[in-house]
Amino acid sequence: MDPERDRRPGSDSSLMRSRRRFHPPRSLRATRAGWCFIAIIFGVGFAALNTGNNLLYLVLALMLSFLVLSGLLSEASLRGIRVERRLPRELFARSPNRVVLRIRNDQKHVSSFAILLEDQIETRRGPEPAGRTFALRLGPGDSLDRSYVFQPDHRGDLRFDRVRISTRFPFGLFVKSAELEAEEAALVYPQIYPTPISEQDRHSRLDAEEHRDSAPRGDDVAGLREFMPGDALGRVQWKRSMRSGRLLVGEREGDATREIEVLLRLSQSAPAAVTEDVVARIASEVVNHLDCGLRVGLRSATACFTPAVGFAHRNELLTYLARVTPESLDRGGVVEANDNRTAEGLP
Repeated sequence: MDPERDRRPGSDSSLMRSRRRFHPPRSLRATRAGWCFIAIIFGVGFAALNTGNNLLYLVLALMLSFLVLSGLLSEASLRGIRVERRLPRELFARSPNRVVLRIRNDQKHVSSFAILLEDQIETRRGPEPAGRTFALRLGPGDSLDRSYVFQPDHRGDLRFDRVRISTRFPFGLFVKSAELEAEEAALVYPQIYPTPISEQDRHSRLDAEEHRDSAPRGDDVAGLREFMPGDALGRVQWKRSMRSGRLLVGEREGDATREIEVLLRLSQSAPAAVTEDVVARIASEVVNHLDCGLRVGLRSATACFTPAVGFAHRNELLTYLARVTPESLDRGGVVEANDNRTAEGLP
């Protein structure tokens, strides 16, 4: 793995906070049109001083008033703006993820115009843009939801930094910016892509969707097990559950074979790109088989997850795969996917 990428972005947070203490609350940058306007002001001023023409002095005063008016209106647009970030429930690497920014104008009488929002993430090189969105007008006391597509490059822990807001209102001569506190930690899951699913697993998914929340057909119960998140309530054996004091689910004939265990082995000598591809393949196996209704487990040199179903179990497996590294495993090797029928290995 790349040590620079694996380093937690929050390790340099104290240094970044010290830099922010001396950061001005507003930043101002002239646009190309602004530089041209300033050059014209100097030209008109030079001509007025040399000729003594009162009309040129009047034009100079009007142009200088434009600069003052531009600063006042742009400041009014940025003042009172608050931003709240809403992340999706799951973030996947190298995949489009929609992040929502809720913008609110706390001013009581002044509207905000032409607000550009740039969300930022922490990296070793400093804050970098994650995405941008735009709001044309925000009335006093109003709030708007704007979103952008965020596509992280790598899995693992991620920290969102400040949100930078800027405006060119009213004349487009200057860009005035401010930074709002919006730090938030997130976890990026490995990349997920479609994987081949056997015909038997497809039939299992159709059967699970057809009989969801309904009692199983027939009385051919092969065994009992504890209730797990994602099980249909119609499969609960209520009489036996009341006797034992815990929820028990009846397994029909063939249910016990509808499970898959994924074996994870990573080699420390493998390149980082190969390791990322291996983890992405394993995560894809986990997600696609869970979507088919199978109970999925995961085993590595240092961890063992019992086959189960449900969103909580899916989140637990993906969280482990998002943070696993070859150094965290005791032994190297290959990655295998074994569903009790076939096995595949990746060198």
